[in-house]
Amino acid sequence: MYETKHSFEDLSSFDNIAAELDKDTLQKIGSLVVEGYDEDLDTRSEWEERFDKCMDLAMQTVEKKSFPWDDASNVKYPILTTAALQFSSRAYPALISGTQVVKAKVSGFDIDGDKHKAAIRVGKHMSYQILEEMENWEEEMDKLCIILPIVGSVFKKTYFSPSLGRNISELVYPKDFVVNYWTKDLETSPRQTHVLELSKNDIYERVAMDIYIDADVDTSVETIDSSEEERSGLEAPSDNDDSTPYVFLEQHRFLDLDDDGYAEPYVVTVNLDTKNVVRIVRRWDDDGVSLKEDGTVIQIKAVGYFTKFSFVPNPDGGFYDIGFGTLLGPINNTVNTLINQLVDSGTLNNLNAGFISRGIRIKGGRKAFELGEWKTVNSTSDDLRKGIVPLPTKEPSQVLFSLLSMMIESANKLGSVTDMLTGENPGQNQPATTTMAVIEQGLKVFSSIYKRMHRSLKKEFKKLYRLNRIYLPPESYFQVLDLGEEGAMSIFQNDYSVDVTNVQPSADPNVASESQRLMKVQALLELVEMGTINPQAVTRRILEAQEQPNIEELMNLPEQGPDEQLLLQQMMAQDESERGWAKLEIDAKTAEIKEFSAIEGANKAFDQLRQSKEEMKSGNNEGRVPTVEK
Repeated sequence: MYETKHSFEDLSSFDNIAAELDKDTLQKIGSLVVEGYDEDLDTRSEWEERFDKCMDLAMQTVEKKSFPWDDASNVKYPILTTAALQFSSRAYPALISGTQVVKAKVSGFDIDGDKHKAAIRVGKHMSYQILEEMENWEEEMDKLCIILPIVGSVFKKTYFSPSLGRNISELVYPKDFVVNYWTKDLETSPRQTHVLELSKNDIYERVAMDIYIDADVDTSVETIDSSEEERSGLEAPSDNDDSTPYVFLEQHRFLDLDDDGYAEPYVVTVNLDTKNVVRIVRRWDDDGVSLKEDGTVIQIKAVGYFTKFSFVPNPDGGFYDIGFGTLLGPINNTVNTLINQLVDSGTLNNLNAGFISRGIRIKGGRKAFELGEWKTVNSTSDDLRKGIVPLPTKEPSQVLFSLLSMMIESANKLGSVTDMLTGENPGQNQPATTTMAVIEQGLKVFSSIYKRMHRSLKKEFKKLYRLNRIYLPPESYFQVLDLGEEGAMSIFQNDYSVDVTNVQPSADPNVASESQRLMKVQALLELVEMGTINPQAVTRRILEAQEQPNIEELMNLPEQGPDEQLLLQQMMAQDESERGWAKLEIDAKTAEIKEFSAIEGANKAFDQLRQSKEEMKSGNNEGRVPTVEK
């Protein structure tokens, strides 16, 4: 299809393949990219309509109403907004807690313990990277936790930036990430398009660094659509404004550039308006290519740049998942309608209106009264009552108010926004165990969502792990956040070998609140008393759950002198010595009882012997032999 005249080996070595292709080939590729982008947009048109409605509800967009009259009530009840804020306030601290955000596990045999040491270094180094080197990572995770519950899907793009010389993991809004709606997952997606908005300076820098080839661009494409203008109050800049960004499509797709019948994965960047290709780079690693003995390509494993964060999987099988905007949107609209009807009913009932007979001799025009004012009319009171007929309005309906309460209660249950979960006091008569059980059940839904986010974070960390394996210097140093200013540690590129560690978030996906985390570690204290687990490990977990600073400083006990060591040994032997003294005391009591019994028996025998002697002297026992009781 493409007359590139380059082999697979040549294409693998080029920094920008677009610079090696002729103009006709680039035009064909540019048209193919834009056509694929337009097709994917058509498949998700209905989703975009739902997306706009969800954002209108979440952002409390005010719309002017003309029914039932101009400027009628248009209250937006914040059900969706409250649910999103509640989820974010729980998810963000539960997933990003403390300074050890990433942990690494050893895979395979580790006889000499080198893998375990490398896993510790990798976990601490990656935690330092995302919290310190990648300055916007934590801030964008905060944004993700707000957007995700509203729209259901958010994406992160992980790559190495040559201009900055470090890894980047940036937030990608769902409207800027275009995929065919019926795509099953990112791994099997034939096309993934990231919509980029670049200024003139951005383009100049990329051309100067040979990232883009120099090509004509145009600014006739508006980057802010009408729905975004209405929500944010912004207007798209004019085409002649220098600040107007250029729209580029960075499409991750497959192309058969070497004409061998097998399409390889590439990243193609195209200007949307002119369809000019500015960059083509390969999307695979050398170890991801499977070859036959004769060098024929069998399979190429594509490298993924994007990570999908999911709220609730879409029941219809679509790629974009659903959030509170879809789940609570209809209920929120119903609540808004009921509130506005009640307000309009009260307004109509309070502001009297009606009909005035022509027979009433009164000046025409608007009739309004000030407080304490009386007006003079040329009619009798009886004629006045007969000539003025007010509209038959009613007070706000109690039925509508009851229905409103029921809808709000249903929405709170669906969004897990109950009184106790929002921090309100459940009452003085409710036991603490019941309160904790209710909170635990209320957080069950969030626990499943946390597990999905935990899986997504694990995928993102694996992408960062791969980038470190490729771009990290052979040896570098970083600051261990737990150890303060003196906590420097070295990291080696060999630590990021393929089979050494498995990186994942350090947060527990089964714990959805701080109280659950504290209760879980407090239960370990009961096992410490049994002497079956390590007290120092338990102490560390308790300090981490409490988010205490400088844990390493607290865990490092000072060196003990001879007297302190003796005191510690005495304290450890105290229980044993107390048990020994108790045993000696019991033995002494037992011996004392036995001695008392023997003395009492001897005294009794002596009394009997003396009595026998007295009887013999008196002659009463002649011929009898005295006996003594034993």
